[in-house]
Amino acid sequence: MAEKNIELISVEPIVLFGVNDAKLDYIRTFFPKLKIIARGNMIKVIGDLEQIIRFEESIDAFQQYFKRYGTLTHANVESVMSGAVEGNSENKNGEPTDILVYGNQGLLVKPRTAGQIRLVESSTKNDMVFAIGPAGTGKTYTAVALAVRALRNREVRKIVLTRPAVEAGENLGFLPGDLKEKLDPYLQPLYDALYDMIPSDKLKNYIETNVIQIAPLAFMRGRTLDNSFVILDEAQNATEMQLKMFLTRMGPSAKFVITGDVTQIDLPKHQPSGLLQAMKILPKTEGLDFVYFDKQDVIRHKIVKRIIEIYDNSK
Repeated sequence: MAEKNIELISVEPIVLFGVNDAKLDYIRTFFPKLKIIARGNMIKVIGDLEQIIRFEESIDAFQQYFKRYGTLTHANVESVMSGAVEGNSENKNGEPTDILVYGNQGLLVKPRTAGQIRLVESSTKNDMVFAIGPAGTGKTYTAVALAVRALRNREVRKIVLTRPAVEAGENLGFLPGDLKEKLDPYLQPLYDALYDMIPSDKLKNYIETNVIQIAPLAFMRGRTLDNSFVILDEAQNATEMQLKMFLTRMGPSAKFVITGDVTQIDLPKHQPSGLLQAMKILPKTEGLDFVYFDKQDVIRHKIVKRIIEIYDNSK
């Protein structure tokens, strides 16, 4: 039986322990054989030495995570414990080098999971990347952050964001308002990400001057998208012909990211998904990469991860 006192250095006790020690109780579930006592900024641990060492490493990882991301939720704790989050990236001054965008109200947009880190790395190396995985993994949000960073760094002249307006279908004409008002609900997730990262006045100007273009997939036909960072979201709802059309719009100085979730295809049963076809025939294409996300990358409420597991297990 061993005993050790661990001091919290990088976080306040309330951050790690939570209100009424709720978060600490959750951490305890990962170490059921240890006796864990919290007093102030000290944690006393009693039990097997090997388990104590592992616990101390985890506490250090939680502190590093908070230092890196400025948050530490139950879901973050689970990600750290599962190994879904990789180590820090800092410069010689100890400052994080993985910030993609300095957003509004002090928001620091960074890759927060292993899948998001892989997407960032792959986009650096490849001109076209497919990001495929379940809801809540931050595929679109990370892609938009990469696009905003490229625009701010003057690596591209414009950002083009598009989605298939599948849900509208034949009923689009019966919706109230002009064409933009009819389509905006289907593009709202892209607007939401942009509002996090660009001041509203500047974003409005970017949209009015076509520096940022948000449009349904059908509007891409006949265009050549060059000097642009282009994101196709919800690609699982593009038909085979639509996705081929989109991919062949790529100009010589463009970056493309295609995101999708193959478990949420809304196309009619007789209409095959272009994303499923692309996953079969394109993986060995030079300059193109596929990044796959899984439930460990889910950063929404922890129940989302459980829902995904239940649906996966029910197949």
